[in-house]
Amino acid sequence: MLKQNLQFKLSQKLSPQQIQLMKLIQLPTLAFEQRLKEELVENPALEAGKEESEEIDEFGDQDDYDDYDNDSERIEADDINIDEYLSDDETPDYKLQANNYSDDDDDKFSPIVAQVSFHQDLLNQLNTFILNDEDRVIAEFLVGSIDDMGYIRRDIQDIVDDMAFTQGIYTDEEKVHHILTHIIHELEPIGVGARDLQECLLLQLKHKLPSETNDLATDIIENQFDAFTKKHYEKLIQKYNITQDQLRKAIDVIEKLNPKPGGAFAGSTKAIEHIIPDFAIRIVDGELELSLNGRNTPELHVSKDYQEMLETYKSSNEKSTSQKEAVQFIKQKLDGAKWFIDAIKQRQETLFVTMSAIMHYQEEFFLDGDETKLRPMILKDIADMVGLDISTISRVANSKYVDTPYGTKLIKEFFSEAMINDQGEEVSTIEIKKILQNIIEDEDKQKPHPDDKLAELLKERGYPIARRTVAKYREQLDIPVARMRKKV
Repeated sequence: MLKQNLQFKLSQKLSPQQIQLMKLIQLPTLAFEQRLKEELVENPALEAGKEESEEIDEFGDQDDYDDYDNDSERIEADDINIDEYLSDDETPDYKLQANNYSDDDDDKFSPIVAQVSFHQDLLNQLNTFILNDEDRVIAEFLVGSIDDMGYIRRDIQDIVDDMAFTQGIYTDEEKVHHILTHIIHELEPIGVGARDLQECLLLQLKHKLPSETNDLATDIIENQFDAFTKKHYEKLIQKYNITQDQLRKAIDVIEKLNPKPGGAFAGSTKAIEHIIPDFAIRIVDGELELSLNGRNTPELHVSKDYQEMLETYKSSNEKSTSQKEAVQFIKQKLDGAKWFIDAIKQRQETLFVTMSAIMHYQEEFFLDGDETKLRPMILKDIADMVGLDISTISRVANSKYVDTPYGTKLIKEFFSEAMINDQGEEVSTIEIKKILQNIIEDEDKQKPHPDDKLAELLKERGYPIARRTVAKYREQLDIPVARMRKKV
């Protein structure tokens, strides 16, 4: 049985403009510049730079736009030809113009670095070996099995089976192992082609000149690798009947080896990411001064040509269908340009107001740079100060940096939870982490403090936190457990 019901529902939806504004606020400086360039290309009614004349209103009169929807107006087609401004080509003419150079400029170009990949470099080294056709195919296959860190993480039997199915090369484990150890392991950087960390370190140690320390280091890695990784130094001293100083020298040799022989080469081919601060804080006469990166404050204006086209159209007495459609297109672009300029200004105000509130909230830290003076601060604290939504504050803090007298900082790192010390005062978890880090840095590395001892030391300083909380903070600081911090 069908029934009809009338139901009232209150809902709130973001307009497309509001969604776009939130996206603009979230963008860091470099991404914002890219978005700005895209908008300038897509919307010919939007122009960068200062407007040459102030005679025409920067954004135009909205009443002028609305008048063009009135079909009762008579337009004289001879007065304006909109088709001259538009092209049927897929690429508009304005995109093909390049007026940013003078005739006397020299033709200049930037050289492009042709980098050789890690695997290509290994293949080039194979050309220095005299190999028959089958051995070369096997060697090249092994090089192709090396990952970016320089390791072969596959079993020899799997490689043999893979070559049989994919290359039609039928061989055995013994021959593949022979080529691996006598050819691949001779390639540079030394240690490439190892199947695990132990083999990688051994390959590098065996290429060193024989000495008492090098021989000891080789024996430790080859026969006592488990005890070495677990830092059972007393066991190693008893095993080899050596002094602590002899063991320390052997460990120094091992620590200078490269555990990732392909890592440095692979990293050189990656794009370098540069951090562009979105804000800058300076101390002037004992007072904090905040500035927004100038790249976030572009000078934009609506195209005068497009505004004049609308003015001319309005004064016309006749119209044609094609001109009517063209003017609707122009009106749409003008509206889009006006909204984008308004959104940029609102973005600037939101960024500045939010960062200003953060700066004043953490004023003690910004004045002397002592991280222990960072106050507990959550998104709601700043949202209440500036009267904005928490999600907006989150977008401002996300992926943005501020240049301070003490270095460039990620804004979201200033936010932290609060804990109560022994005097009943709220302290930031950042302050506790900093003190914990100082305690670990000052500890005796021959007898590092376990987590329960660290909890006791923090309690003595007025921070009563549990051992499991200490372990959590230690892991967040990327500090290993006490046994792994031990040194001889």
